[in-house]
Amino acid sequence: MIEFFAAVTRATLLDISDARRETEELLSQFVVLYPNDQLLRTAIRGHATYQLSWFDANMWAYADYYGLDQIFSEDFESGRLYGTVRVINPFI
Repeated sequence: MIEFFAAVTRATLLDISDARRETEELLSQFVVLYPNDQLLRTAIRGHATYQLSWFDANMWAYADYYGLDQIFSEDFESGRLYGTVRVINPFI
């Protein structure tokens, strides 16, 4: 599911809203073992809400899902709170 969303948006086969909808449709049709469907839905929400790249949205979703209060990354806005997760840029 992660790669499907990345591929169809990177190649502009689907626009973002259609890619989200198709990914949600796939999630409803198949049992997702890992990452689970809730984690993928959280990533979709993060992608839409915070305008994160798809891969950053997945990293944030893992932190949110597992209750981490911060993540270290240079790819987010340092110090910003995304939901309950604060991002720290370790290079600043």
